[in-house]
Amino acid sequence: MMSDAFAHLLGHSALLATVIRAARIVALTDATVLILGESGTGKELLARAIHQHSLRAKQAFIPVNCAALPNTLAESLLFGHRKGAFTGAVDTQQGLLQAADKGTLFLDELGELSLEIQSKLLRFLETGEIQCVGNTQFEQINTRIIAATNQNLAEAVQAGRFRQDLFYRLNIVPLELPPLRQRVDDVELLLNTLTQQMSKKYNTASPNYTKTTIKQLKRYTWPGNVRELRNFCERMVIFHTGEEITPQCLPPEMVNTPTESLLDTPIVFQLPEQGIQLEEVERVFIQQALLKSAGNRSQAARLLGLSRDTLLYRMKKYALDG
Repeated sequence: MMSDAFAHLLGHSALLATVIRAARIVALTDATVLILGESGTGKELLARAIHQHSLRAKQAFIPVNCAALPNTLAESLLFGHRKGAFTGAVDTQQGLLQAADKGTLFLDELGELSLEIQSKLLRFLETGEIQCVGNTQFEQINTRIIAATNQNLAEAVQAGRFRQDLFYRLNIVPLELPPLRQRVDDVELLLNTLTQQMSKKYNTASPNYTKTTIKQLKRYTWPGNVRELRNFCERMVIFHTGEEITPQCLPPEMVNTPTESLLDTPIVFQLPEQGIQLEEVERVFIQQALLKSAGNRSQAARLLGLSRDTLLYRMKKYALDG
């Protein structure tokens, strides 16, 4: 029986489920995918799952951290070069796009690419053709692009750091992974699963978390998201093998998380004595978010703390999709 490619994306939250459901559908096509989300939310994990669930699963999946590509070599590394194309080009070298032919190239931190490279990438996405450095001929290849960024590309376009035409070409199927602070109910599942994985890795007895500790960890905002939680679990396994993890074992930044109850938290919106019509309030906020984002639905979803698919569902619900 074939394993589920998305099984490594742990969690039961509605926000994550919406993203995975959309990813399963788009995986079976050759459409370009843009994965959005904060650092540590699992963008490469989602990209790998899409590849493994696709018809290209038996072909290469090549991840590239665009932020780590030297500006002077980025074009050569991505598109390849001919012998003698520049000083040091002693051999003809294929680029990563060619190496991923019939497979998938994952471009992480896409917003870090120079405008010149963005231009060549746009041509490839539109025509399937690439031109290696030092060659006057174009080469046709069949490589799927999955891109990811933690930047707001719409803002980068406005600032002139990112090509608008490339943004529109990439934004065909945007998938936005929610931050862990919006998936509080998934923290305990992730905590236990990742701790068991780390215990197996180090061949040690797994520590146990008290209910008070789990409650405290759910209050923490996890700015590093799932990656931070994974690193935390590894630390607990190393230093507290087989022990009971109490709040006293936690790092200071987690211990000092405010623990006030819901009624003690600052009130952002005051409920009127006569009550409200919640659906009408939701409809108005969606309209305001769309207005502030000039109709950009991905940006409006971020303003509301929703996934894009959830926003589209609610727009349809309130007949705001026209």
